[in-house]
Amino acid sequence: MTLSRLSVRNARRQARDYLVYFVTIVMAAALVYAFNGLVFSQEIRELSGMLDSLPMVILLASAVVVCIIGWLVHYTTGFMLARRSRELGTYILIGLENGQVARLFFLENLAVGGVALVLGTLLGNLVFQALRAVLLALFHAPYTFRFTFSLPAVGLTLLYFALIYLFALFKSRGRIRKMKICDLLQYDRKNEGELLTKSRSRKRIFAASIVCGLAGTVLLLLRSLAAGILGAGLVIVFLFGFFISFSSGVPAYFEKRTEKKYKGGTLLIFRSLSAKLATMGVAMATIAVLFTATLLTEGTGMLFNVMFQSRNEQTTCFDLFIGSSGGDQAHFEEYLEYIDANIPVREAHQYPVYQGGDKQVTEYIEAHADYWNYFDCDMLMKASDYAALRAMLGYPEVQLGPGQYRIHCMAYLEKVLSGYEQTVQVGGQTLAPAGVCAENFTQFLWDGNGRGFILVVPDEAAESCPVSHTIYAAMTEGPVDGAAFAALREIRDEKDKYTDGYDTIFSKAAVEAENAALYAMVVFPLFYLALVLTMVAATILTIQQLSETGRYRRQFELLRKLGMDRREMEQTLRRQFAIYYTMPALPPLLITIPFILAMGSAFDPGTLTGPGDLLLLLGAALGLFLLIYLVYILMAYISLKRNVLPE
Repeated sequence: MTLSRLSVRNARRQARDYLVYFVTIVMAAALVYAFNGLVFSQEIRELSGMLDSLPMVILLASAVVVCIIGWLVHYTTGFMLARRSRELGTYILIGLENGQVARLFFLENLAVGGVALVLGTLLGNLVFQALRAVLLALFHAPYTFRFTFSLPAVGLTLLYFALIYLFALFKSRGRIRKMKICDLLQYDRKNEGELLTKSRSRKRIFAASIVCGLAGTVLLLLRSLAAGILGAGLVIVFLFGFFISFSSGVPAYFEKRTEKKYKGGTLLIFRSLSAKLATMGVAMATIAVLFTATLLTEGTGMLFNVMFQSRNEQTTCFDLFIGSSGGDQAHFEEYLEYIDANIPVREAHQYPVYQGGDKQVTEYIEAHADYWNYFDCDMLMKASDYAALRAMLGYPEVQLGPGQYRIHCMAYLEKVLSGYEQTVQVGGQTLAPAGVCAENFTQFLWDGNGRGFILVVPDEAAESCPVSHTIYAAMTEGPVDGAAFAALREIRDEKDKYTDGYDTIFSKAAVEAENAALYAMVVFPLFYLALVLTMVAATILTIQQLSETGRYRRQFELLRKLGMDRREMEQTLRRQFAIYYTMPALPPLLITIPFILAMGSAFDPGTLTGPGDLLLLLGAALGLFLLIYLVYILMAYISLKRNVLPE
């Protein structure tokens, strides 16, 4: 049999035996190609001028992804070399040269990587179509499916994987060339090595790592760049110290407590896991670091996703919005001249927002909710203006009786203000509460319809109060295009040269386009990183577990002969899996959950409507991580259960 045919045969066997690794490389290649497709897509670049920075952001994210995949390939290649060292040593014993064996190992791994790259590129085109559909939907652009390949994207993906595989394989090839037959035959017994053997050292490092973990988590919550960098460093120290000391201490713990060691199936689980845990401290810590990074990127991505959606809804509910300080109605003449000539308007309304005599409602909100105050008094709106705006927005009509006022607020304040039953004094009138409304009403801006809330009062009561600012709001026949919006801002900039004020101008289309571009440049790369990090870390764990199939089979066969039934074996295997896969995931969960909660709480009030939204977001981030993680766990469990448990 020639070397080339032997390489092909071994490559097929390798892809079958390490299917989880092969599938992960295919998925990684698909993601890399899909995001490279965004880099070179002229269609995507033309959606918005703000997307000019998207290629650079994706290339930076891809650089991190390439390093992560490179570590996976390097680790797995070295792992396979150790597992197949006796086979490779046998080839030398039957007459092959070291160089030939090295070339054989190189070619078969290169073949596996090449096939994975081809399949990943084909799958990546479908992933690219999904990303393209999401981006076009964000910009309200039409989508048509086109299965076409981007040659630059293919070339860049090929370059990435060539660098990854050639580095790992040349290193393994050089190692095989230098190894003697005896070294190859004994190489599979090589392990990471137990780093800590003394009980006192384990205890000290374990205690120090816990302190570093607590301090690092606290520093991450301080919302400071310097503290965050230091906190991240302490968290990494915690993870490595924890796993080096804890995993090394597991055997010592059970050796001193024989009553626990021999209880139930603990002995089997102890013997199966102790060898791994005592010699995989660094590997477990590295995987825990990857899981921590995964949860942080997923949680951050979820938070930014909510923030951009909230900005779309809260910035302005009108197609066109112009706010100006003061009450000069003539201030809008230049804007109106341009709008009449260039923007088809379906309905428009120009109105003042008034200042109340006190801040009675503001003080109540500050005492009962997270609220950023801007005005020195409660903001007021005439009932007639409010009715006209509701009709323009298509909201249901609400009635305001004589001697009454109504509160219109952002959704996160609705529950707080629903319990407010105090009367208010406006223009010499005592007004009783008539209810609360909470539809989107442009209340996130300083020059909007109040900051977070506004009091709707009878016209005659409001007219006796001073004007705070004046607003022009319009619903247009179609979205305000970029050119018209830019022209209005030019008018604003020219007016500001001769006035002390600064007008606020927003169009719904411009806000949506800006947030869509930010979404593409922030959320997409974060989830890109999170997916790759999760797959790589779970793959390393699964490869380590599946590599013990032969040993597990012998153990369970012996246990069957000793009288253990299949139900007990399955229970023991499940417990072993639970411990093995929980260990590297539990510390990251304890670190990232408070960080995500603190980060969500730091957003502007109203971005999240309440603690329930933040918990739901946290649950979504953890759920996405656990879903991918469980897929790998189930793949390993089903494979081991089928192959190691005797019938």
